[in-house]
Formats: sequence, structure tokens, C-alpha cells
Amino acid sequence: MEVPCIDLAAAYQGLKAELDEAVARVMASGIYVLGENLAAFEQEFAGWIGTAAAVATGSGTDAIYLTLKALGIGAGDEVITVSHTAVNTAMAIVKAGATPVFIDIDPETYCMEPALLKAALTGRTRAVMPVHLYGHPVDMEPVMEFAAGRGLAVIEDCAQAHGATCRGRTVGTFGVAGCFSFYPTKNLGACGDGGAVVTADAELAARIRSLANCGQGSERYLNIYRGDVSRLDELQAAMLRVRLRHLHEFNHRRREIADYYEQALVAAGLTPAVRSAGDGLAAGIVPPAERDWARHVYHLYVIRSKERDRLRAHLEAAGVRTMVHYPRPAHRQPAFAGLLRAPLPVTEQVVSEILSLPLYPELDDARLEQVARALKSFAA
Repeated sequence: MEVPCIDLAAAYQGLKAELDEAVARVMASGIYVLGENLAAFEQEFAGWIGTAAAVATGSGTDAIYLTLKALGIGAGDEVITVSHTAVNTAMAIVKAGATPVFIDIDPETYCMEPALLKAALTGRTRAVMPVHLYGHPVDMEPVMEFAAGRGLAVIEDCAQAHGATCRGRTVGTFGVAGCFSFYPTKNLGACGDGGAVVTADAELAARIRSLANCGQGSERYLNIYRGDVSRLDELQAAMLRVRLRHLHEFNHRRREIADYYEQALVAAGLTPAVRSAGDGLAAGIVPPAERDWARHVYHLYVIRSKERDRLRAHLEAAGVRTMVHYPRPAHRQPAFAGLLRAPLPVTEQVVSEILSLPLYPELDDARLEQVARALKSFAA
């Protein structure tokens, strides 16, 4: 039996009746862009996150790009972020005309290390972009303190963290804006590309909404900005409304699977039953960390091992498919060559050791047991 790393067909089958009905309603309406489903989804998603407004966009990358553009951040400006992320983070910054400045990550959460922000600050710094990676939040308190004292915008990249919390507060509600992706593999995924910006700033929301729709204002065919075309269509909005209703239960299932994996690693002798900070890789495999101030939503279940490649080959032979998120950090991508200003030793170490195990809400117990057996046989 094969255990896929992700199974989007199973995700569809689990909600088939609701999704089919939503699609049929849109098709019958004859309204496919800027209709009632988009308006309803924006309102529902803002409510789910706990903020005043949500503006849907064509992708998560565009959500970041349009936010930067709406804030007037562009040529000559710098945005402090991390290199260990999907390359889209840096791509959106560059698309806006600004320069990403990379800092290193926490070795246990793999998220931005706030203590390194000060060293990256220059006279051109306009914003800080923390990335809530794999479903674990960045520690936002020191980030917000650093930014507030210097008049910097904080734009959260929440593409992998729908529903994650930091000190009881949902990610996306700390900075001036939170940017989400609805790429099909995300915790809240569409059946195509999609994204959204959430914000408590009504003026900013209106500007982003206009920029996403050709720069058009409240009057049709009157363009107040040099905008873009980045709209979430009615079909995607209708399907996202269905999936949003189930997101809490899906995140709960992800956490159950994460607990199962950690217990399986302990049972196999690959991870100590009681871990402490700084355990490193002495035990063989390090499971994901969850800080006591955080709620992880496990977009991915990312382990670390010095024997990553041998482990991956062993799991593959046992029918367990894995992935590496991400094998090459942004600063080592040819497209962003020359941007690195300071060494990133933790990032460089982590990318050679990380491995993503299968994790999605539809993953059944039989397949989980197969993964556990494969881990146990690797230990043996």
C-alpha cells in the first residue's frame, strides 16, 4: 500500500457532495467573477481569523506583493525576512521592486529568529516579513516591539499557518496585514491558486482591493491606481467557503496525526520520550517543536535527521512518500544570487537534514501504521 505525501483526491472525496453543490450553484448563476461568493468568503474568512477585513487575491504571492505595493514599499526599500521559506516570499518582495534582506532562523521552530533583526537593519529598511513556517508561528512579541520602535511595517506571511496562534492570538492579526495562500495543498486549499490579505486597516484593505482589480475604484471603468488583475474567482470562493466550515476539524486532525508520529518516533527509539531544548540530533530524529506559547497547525510534519537521505530511501522502499520543504533556500536560488549579506548557518544546516512525512486530514490509521512500521524498521 502506498502512502502519498499528500492526497488531494482524497480531500475532494471527503467533501464531494458539498463541493459539487457549491460548484453547480456558481455555474447556474452565470456570475463567475466578483460575485456573491467572493464577498461572502471575504467576510467569513475575516471572521474566522478574527480581523476586520479580508481581501481575496489570485494567489498568496500576490497577497504579499499587493500589500507591499499598497504600502508604497518598492524600489530602494528593504524588507527583512528569512531565506528558509517557499521562494514565493522573496519573489513577491522583488516583484514589488524592494530587496529582501535575509536573516537566520530558530533551529527548533525553523521560523525567523527575532534576535537577529537589529543586525539586518539599515536606513532603507521599510518592513519586516516574518514567515509562520510549516504551521508554527513566529514569536511575534519581539518582532512587533522591534518594528514599532522604528516605524517599520510588519507584514505576516501566513501561507502555511491558517489558524496557528501565538500567545493565544491568531497569526495574521499582529502586523498591519497577514497574507494567506489557498494553494491546493494548504490547510485551507482551493482547487487552484488563490490568496487573501487580512487587515484591521479599512483604508489599506480598500487600496489592496482596488489594486487587485485593475486599480479600479468604486466607479466602474474609472482607474485610480495602476493596478493588477489578481482576483479570486467565484468557483474558488465557493469551494473555499465549504472548506472553511471544516477547517477547525481539519486542523484538529492534523494535530492528532502529529501526536501519532511523535509517539511512533518515541516507540521506535528514534526520539527520547522527554525532550529538552538543545537535544539536537543525538537521538537520531528530531520531531517538530511546538513552543509553549504556540499552537502549531501542522501544515507539514517536518523532522530532522543527519541520515535524512538514507531515511528517505528507506521510507520510499516501504511505500511511504516524503518531500523536502525546502532543499534550497532562497539565497541559494540563481534568481536571488548576490542578495546574501550575512551567513545563515542554521538555515544551511537545516536544509540538509529536514524531511516532510505524509500529513493531511484524510490520512487513515492503516497508512499511519504503515509509516510507523517503516520508522521502526529504520531504527532496527
